[in-house]
Amino acid sequence: MVILSHYQAKTLLAARQAGRDVVVVSPDLNLTLVEVTLDAQGVAFPNGEYVDWGKLEQIAKVDTKCFALEDGDLREIKVFSEQTNWMRSLYPTAGAPTVLVAGVPMHRIEGTDPYHDTLAKIKAISPVVGNVLDTATGLGYTAIEASKTAEHVVTIEIDPASLEIARINPWSRMLFDNPKIEQIIGDAFEEVRAFEDATFSRVIHDPPMFSLAGELYSGEFYRELWRVLRRNGRLFHYIGDLDSRSGQGVARGVIRRLQEAGFKQVVRRPEAFGVVAYKEAR
Repeated sequence: MVILSHYQAKTLLAARQAGRDVVVVSPDLNLTLVEVTLDAQGVAFPNGEYVDWGKLEQIAKVDTKCFALEDGDLREIKVFSEQTNWMRSLYPTAGAPTVLVAGVPMHRIEGTDPYHDTLAKIKAISPVVGNVLDTATGLGYTAIEASKTAEHVVTIEIDPASLEIARINPWSRMLFDNPKIEQIIGDAFEEVRAFEDATFSRVIHDPPMFSLAGELYSGEFYRELWRVLRRNGRLFHYIGDLDSRSGQGVARGVIRRLQEAGFKQVVRRPEAFGVVAYKEAR
């Protein structure tokens, strides 16, 4: 299928306005480019899909949604989860898309994009080696990036609706195609208990905001993360803007509870909107 947002729609409408009959545009939210053909009625993609100008004008008016074009039909990419009662929808950026959960973006999108946001998290605990635990799959960007250097990545997602969105998102393909990535559907708070001690060299903990998943910020959960980390292992914990009023408050509590859980060294990493906690060798 072809996935479009206002970015691609505006490019195509501008090409029509300029009188062009051929233009290069992305069929997969800025991941790749193809040459498409314009005529009086609409646009033909090389895979056989066709979209009329009326639909493109509709897409161009909405800057918060992504649309799937399949067999000539256009639908918004969104899923309501009966498990969490959260609406999830794919949200376009100039780079990789993010997902809105209950209206809240799950990646940084101001001054960056979700792909570079992910790179910042990975860099904070580099080198990413050995077995890696990703506690919140989301669109799978963290697991995908970690798998490039890790031996094996285990990623946990509580909501099947999240994976439904990821299966449509072109930027998430490697989440399902890479044999180094193991997916678990379940509550990370419970699933982590099943892992043996010292299973992982790195843990990337990027939970929803505190108000949506407070148990993932608890001392009890942090003690489990400390337990499953190997000696000299590293944990990245995403918090949000550490310099904001809310971020400062959450960070203080997170750092204190991480230290109480056994992480003696916890370092602020404001460029990645989080902290890195180290499990020292004994």
